[in-house]
Amino acid sequence: MHSEIPSVLRDLPWEAPRNFLGLEPEQAAWEGADVVILPVPYEATVSYQGGTKRGPAAILEASRYIELYDQELDAEPADVGVATLPALHLSSAGPERAVAELRAAYERILSVAEHRLVIALGGEHSLSSAPILAHAARMPERQRLSVLQFDAHGDLRAEYEGSPYSHAAVMARSVEAADVVAVGIRAITSEERELIRTDRRITTIFAEEMWDNEAWIERVVQALGPTVYITFDVDYFDPALMPATGTPEPGGPPWYPTLKLLRRVFAERSVVGVDIVELAPLGGNAAPDFVVAKLIYKMIGYRRAAQGVDQNST
Repeated sequence: MHSEIPSVLRDLPWEAPRNFLGLEPEQAAWEGADVVILPVPYEATVSYQGGTKRGPAAILEASRYIELYDQELDAEPADVGVATLPALHLSSAGPERAVAELRAAYERILSVAEHRLVIALGGEHSLSSAPILAHAARMPERQRLSVLQFDAHGDLRAEYEGSPYSHAAVMARSVEAADVVAVGIRAITSEERELIRTDRRITTIFAEEMWDNEAWIERVVQALGPTVYITFDVDYFDPALMPATGTPEPGGPPWYPTLKLLRRVFAERSVVGVDIVELAPLGGNAAPDFVVAKLIYKMIGYRRAAQGVDQNST
């Protein structure tokens, strides 16, 4: 970090700091940050192509090349302050133990985060149940957390390959404590389809429902409760935009309608946490890494806009 360099040397052409967006220390300090980035490079239950453990580092590297000015918002969202924690390394003794470790660590982070939005970078999707259940446990009595799930897959299996903590079962663990609104789904089992039909805690927008018009956006917003956690599996996007993921599925939604939904959710609901998972970087093609980094920055911007931050006063 530049703050660790003697003051007489700070004007030399050092590389950008290795935090999200490559921010200077004053914008990346915990004390002034509105957003916290938590890298979790965990991979254990992927079922096709591996590499998700390299996702967080690739996102951080790509983020250094994002233009901080956002013309949609006419602002530089980074001015809210974005602190990046060191990567959190979890147990290799199986997904149940790893998820338990992340739950404990995440609850400790929440205990000091105060107003800050924590954005976790995966790693595989099995991780998401830990922050989801942590936030659900903090909900007032008789209120339920809503989970907005961007995904190609239902991930509602009771277990997969012998583990109820697999990436393919993460939403089954989550719906035990939260309502789920899933968007972009296009790959499920017959058992998952029956669960979607019968479990009133689950609302699903299938990918084929999203093409003719944007009425689905209103359906999603209306299905969400006041308090929302966002879990974003990058295989939600079409492989033409996001080839760097373990189980790509054709027919995924495009970029701009997704941003339109996200902006409405941040404007009309209280988003308490976010995770971005399942990026498996491709050697020689950094474009998908940049897509994910840009997606995170857009969400930071939408949170900033929803809070009514005046750029001229910051």
